[in-house]
Amino acid sequence: MPQRGRRNADDVLLMTLVCGATAEVAAQKAGVSRATVQRRLQDPDFRARLQEVRSDMVIRAAGTLTAASTEAIKTLLALQQSSIPHAVRLGAARSILEIGIKMREVADLEERLTALEQQSALNNSMR
Repeated sequence: MPQRGRRNADDVLLMTLVCGATAEVAAQKAGVSRATVQRRLQDPDFRARLQEVRSDMVIRAAGTLTAASTEAIKTLLALQQSSIPHAVRLGAARSILEIGIKMREVADLEERLTALEQQSALNNSMR
């Protein structure tokens, strides 16, 4: 396959596989055989690119969710008004508490991980 055609097929394969398609579906979308997909998946460089694209998509999705979280919190807080039915208010309160606890845990873990990374870097620089 010409290099440009392979690059285009690889790009289609990467995006299709990252989005959760099977090797068979990815092969059809990229216009290659299933054996080609399997061979590409055995290539360390291709697998590294696949992981890189996956990581990038996860980071983007997390960013989008983070941006939307402020509105979601505002919605939950609005559901706490006394004019809202008790069952809805209870559900909103539970969600606020659960999310708050999880966010606190994540922030704590991130802080601890950063401290460990700094300590590790300091120890490595002293060697």
